[in-house]
Amino acid sequence: MELNNIPKAFSLPLRLSLISSLVSGGKNFNNLKNITKASEGNISVQLSKLENWGYVKSLKSIKNKKMNTQYFITDHGLTQLEEYVELLENIIKSNNN
Repeated sequence: MELNNIPKAFSLPLRLSLISSLVSGGKNFNNLKNITKASEGNISVQLSKLENWGYVKSLKSIKNKKMNTQYFITDHGLTQLEEYVELLENIIKSNNN
């Protein structure tokens, strides 16, 4: 990953927050809402984009007679996040020399 080619998935703080929160495991919509403090509409739109780009996957199930959607980071999403973090670390290291 290069500085001039950072994926759109990391271009908004909310997207980065959503992806980062999934590293520790799957979360449902309400968990993500509590973590990000963003509006339901904004979260929904960004999760859809992340899912379309292959960074996040969703699994729907019925829990207590209600639809429950769990979101997970994909292998692709985790790899891209690791590369993004590595890029940032390299920028910091190069500026400290």
